[in-house]
Amino acid sequence: MGTWGTAISSNDTYADIYNEFFTLYDDGFDVEEISKKLISDNYEILNDTEDSNNFWFALAKAQWDCGQLEKELFERIKTIIETDRDIEVWRSLEADEKDIKKRKIILDKFLESLQTEKPKARPRKKKILWQPIFEKGDCLTFVLENGNYGGALVIESIKDSEYGLNLIATTKINQIKKPTITDFEKSNVLILNYDSWKNKAEIGWYYQKSIKYNQDKLELVGQIQIEIKYDPNDHSKGFYFGGSFEKMKEGLELQLEYENSNQLKYDTLKMKQFIESKNKRFRW
Repeated sequence: MGTWGTAISSNDTYADIYNEFFTLYDDGFDVEEISKKLISDNYEILNDTEDSNNFWFALAKAQWDCGQLEKELFERIKTIIETDRDIEVWRSLEADEKDIKKRKIILDKFLESLQTEKPKARPRKKKILWQPIFEKGDCLTFVLENGNYGGALVIESIKDSEYGLNLIATTKINQIKKPTITDFEKSNVLILNYDSWKNKAEIGWYYQKSIKYNQDKLELVGQIQIEIKYDPNDHSKGFYFGGSFEKMKEGLELQLEYENSNQLKYDTLKMKQFIESKNKRFRW
């Protein structure tokens, strides 16, 4: 059930449903439409006797916060609480009697609050849209601990979004001279296989906030045209989320050290396949 306290909101299900409700609400959907969607999308939770109450509590609180608590939902909550249905769930999970007593008090107060009209309905929050730090096609270089230059290529830039995302591919560039655009076009994508890594391509979505603090350590040396479009909602390609400059630099340095120590032949992945469209790559 993912419970961490006796409060109505102190469990994973409540938190997830309540947050999803207001994500949709702030996107402009109306309360009735959101409620139907959440009920439809959470069939498994609603059929789980240990967790379904948390779903209904979250939905009721969200509707109440919007000043639109449905009568039918209120009656459902009232039945759950007055018949001790939720308390029985806690007992079946062998909760401590002290916690059960606290839970009972909290449930009664929750029901009482739902019986009063909220003075002011929660307004929709205007989302802050972020811009990515880099443009699509930016060729970025940085200095490694060995004094050489490393490189990373920005293969996508998502503007006016919630996170200001850049999709960045770390390259295997490790050279004395500052890399040129040609160096980036001919480069290989960094593949990690040191320690427990198993041929992981270092391509990930970087949040604007995670880049800006180290922006001065990344130098723009030019820009190339990227023909392929990348969608952060498409998870089929396996690109990770939450990259940072520190991890980028550390990953390259550790992989180079590993390869130098083992003197083995490693897999390569051409950067060009992430730049040019498939039709162009295989055109005769």
